[in-house]
Amino acid sequence: MSSASAQLPHWPPGTAAVLCVAGPHAIPVSTAIRAGDDRLVFALGRRRDALARLREDPRAALCMLAEGLAFTAHGEISVLREELERIPLAALELRVERVQDHLADGRTDMLGAAGWRWRGERDAEADRIVHEELAALAAMTG
Repeated sequence: MSSASAQLPHWPPGTAAVLCVAGPHAIPVSTAIRAGDDRLVFALGRRRDALARLREDPRAALCMLAEGLAFTAHGEISVLREELERIPLAALELRVERVQDHLADGRTDMLGAAGWRWRGERDAEADRIVHEELAALAAMTG
């Protein structure tokens, strides 16, 4: 059993999450940035099937597992920008209607996040740029 609230917790940049959209369809996301108590922003490839599905049905859930936290944010997603300024990815916003805290009952702890890394330097640099642009966008649209 998990409890629900409306406020997003904080998490480290680059924490891996799973975006679940209608279909059902789930994909990993590493660009989610907290943009307030009830919203987060992230980027997706413009040709992703998940983006097409979100255009048809904006309801989605983002599940994040990291050291000390496990939650799912439920809400609706909208496209903030069709393309970021320096990287050809779409910027999206999840307006959170409720947050499920999967650790609320106190029976379990999350000991760590999924470990991952970019294998190429160019990809790591692109990821840094995406996070910069998303952070600026989150601050502007807040």
